[in-house]
Amino acid sequence: MAKIKKILIANRGEIAVRIIRTCKEMDIKAVAVYSQADRISPHVLMADEAYFIGPAKASESYLNIEKILDAALKAKVDAIHPGYGFLAENAEFAQQVQQKGIIFIGPNPDTIRLMGSKTEARSSMMNAGVPVVPGSKEFIQSAKQAEKIVEDLGGYPIMIKAASGGGGKGMRIVRSASDLSRAIEAGRNEALKAFADPAVYIEKYLESPKHIEIQILGDQHGNYIHLGERDCSIQRRHQKVIEESPSPIISAKKREDMGQIAVQAAKACGYVSAGTVEFLFDKNGNFYFLEMNTRLQVEHPVTELVTGLDLVKLQIQIAEGKPIPFKQNEVKFNGHAIECRIYAEDAFNNFLPSTGKINIVNNPEGPGVRLDSGINSDSEITMYYDPLISKLIVWAGSRDECIRRMRRALEEYKISGIQTTVPFCCRVMEHPAYAKGIFDTHFIDSHWEDIKLQTKSEEEKAHLAALAIAFYRERAKQSSVRISTNSKSANHSSKWKLRRVKFNQKNK
Repeated sequence: MAKIKKILIANRGEIAVRIIRTCKEMDIKAVAVYSQADRISPHVLMADEAYFIGPAKASESYLNIEKILDAALKAKVDAIHPGYGFLAENAEFAQQVQQKGIIFIGPNPDTIRLMGSKTEARSSMMNAGVPVVPGSKEFIQSAKQAEKIVEDLGGYPIMIKAASGGGGKGMRIVRSASDLSRAIEAGRNEALKAFADPAVYIEKYLESPKHIEIQILGDQHGNYIHLGERDCSIQRRHQKVIEESPSPIISAKKREDMGQIAVQAAKACGYVSAGTVEFLFDKNGNFYFLEMNTRLQVEHPVTELVTGLDLVKLQIQIAEGKPIPFKQNEVKFNGHAIECRIYAEDAFNNFLPSTGKINIVNNPEGPGVRLDSGINSDSEITMYYDPLISKLIVWAGSRDECIRRMRRALEEYKISGIQTTVPFCCRVMEHPAYAKGIFDTHFIDSHWEDIKLQTKSEEEKAHLAALAIAFYRERAKQSSVRISTNSKSANHSSKWKLRRVKFNQKNK
């Protein structure tokens, strides 16, 4: 077994900070890489060493394999942790890391390559007996071919999906034949831009599904376990914004069924490290394989809080060749956890990214509150990277208590200088449907007007409060000016200055 003493984190922001923290707890040296835009970012300041890798543009820095490997060789690291995003699911990167004699903290390149192709992953899962959403087994080459596939699936609605990547890129819901050609073309163009791969395929669209995923672990000794589910159904534009564990609708029996299927999926591709098997869960309680993420998930903290485990630590130990240090029946689930992703976005202007300099950050604190953040009061939010700036996670003994704690923590969380999704998350926590656990992947679309109206009302109150504070400060400033012109005050000030001069001269 190899002992890892030094790790390069091939990432930035909150996930780099989170990995560095575990490295420090394990007495492992942490090496950061940074672009021009991130030269004074928290992850750079926290690391033991930091290496400049290029301009702000990701393609010239965080996505540049050659520069990252050059930094790793200069730093003489034992391993590289990719975090999530950027090169985390890039099989070529993982392969080049290994070829340099460096440990890649994640699955082997062949597994990444297999699961990175949605069509190949679907085929592999079907062969392993894992239920999948009905759909095409090949890429879409023409509209005529697509029409035949739709007919075989029983008609509309269907989903156009990118064969590579994730995050909702390249996805289009199609409800009629008149929209099919346009949706395929739009999906291809977006997939090409996001993943350099225009390939798309078709799946039957499930109405009102929930998005349930299972955290799995696999080691080099053939051991596999699952760590329960996360409910990731609160989404906008097919991207998750709020996650929780356990799901409010999953029974213990269903959890074990889904967990065993997820383990079956992991075994089928020889998975090693921490990974996630994602499912769509329909209104009849049926679940279907959606995809497998061959990396650490953004929402992994909710699993950590309900299990008491450190997934990054487990990833490192598995990469060292150690077996998973516990059995399936030793995994205990305790309480409830919710995560709100905090994006630099204006939720009420179509979730458009918000850029600028952060002036003030007031972080939430208190029992059961965890903040994974990649910003501080000096941070500059640019257009170059994903707008996710932090994750607020809370734990409590029950779901109701957890929701109340999250509401309190969100109210404490103040970030000025940019727009964030904090107000939006507050409104979701207060919505009756969310409180009752009655929601699916269409929650935001279904309740948008309610959420928008509530938040606008709160924004108006905040605006009036800001005006009142500004008025008070201006009056206080004017009052201060009048007092300073008072002769007694002036004399008092002069005498104080004179005494200070005498004291300083005496003590020279």
